[in-house]
Amino acid sequence: MSFSQYKSIGDVVKKFQIHYTESNFVAEVPFNISDYFREDLEIVMREGVVDNSEYAICENLIYPILKEVWKWYRKSFVLWSHQSLTYDEELSGFPEYILAKRSPLGKVVFDKPYFLLVEAKQDKFDEGWGQCLAEMIAAQRLNENPNITIFGIVSNGKIWQFGKLEADCFTKNVRFYLIQELDTLFAAVNFIFQQSQVQLEQLIAV
Repeated sequence: MSFSQYKSIGDVVKKFQIHYTESNFVAEVPFNISDYFREDLEIVMREGVVDNSEYAICENLIYPILKEVWKWYRKSFVLWSHQSLTYDEELSGFPEYILAKRSPLGKVVFDKPYFLLVEAKQDKFDEGWGQCLAEMIAAQRLNENPNITIFGIVSNGKIWQFGKLEADCFTKNVRFYLIQELDTLFAAVNFIFQQSQVQLEQLIAV
């Protein structure tokens, strides 16, 4: 069974005995967005068909933003697209995007630990979080280190929601972010990458 079997966050919380809370944990970290990116995104959103499918949402709206931030952290991480993630029969599938440690063997190796899982949904946010949380649990178990905070993003491209899994506690960020407010959205995504970088450095230092 794949991650898509989970249709709500409540189902996942109950099945895996995860505690659910809400707070505003995202501390925005400013990010310098190039004029070229702003203009390109504006053209794509104005003239293109950007949300007729989850694939279109990923390609046109989600990946370009993730990629811009990832470039600044590329020495530490690889941003994987639709890569198989398997823990067991109940926790397996293909998350839209996974932020993982860059392997010392090179970018072709899918190495752990995993820090961020991203799920795209056409407005079905509860279903999206059900799948995303299941992916986060799989990543946590594969990491074999419950002290690593796993982050999650669910987005329809225009609205972005954030969450984190710490041990057996999932926290959903109360505030959501809009692609029309590009600077604050980038600052939120940058925060997730920065926190992942801090954790990776701490793991390396041990």
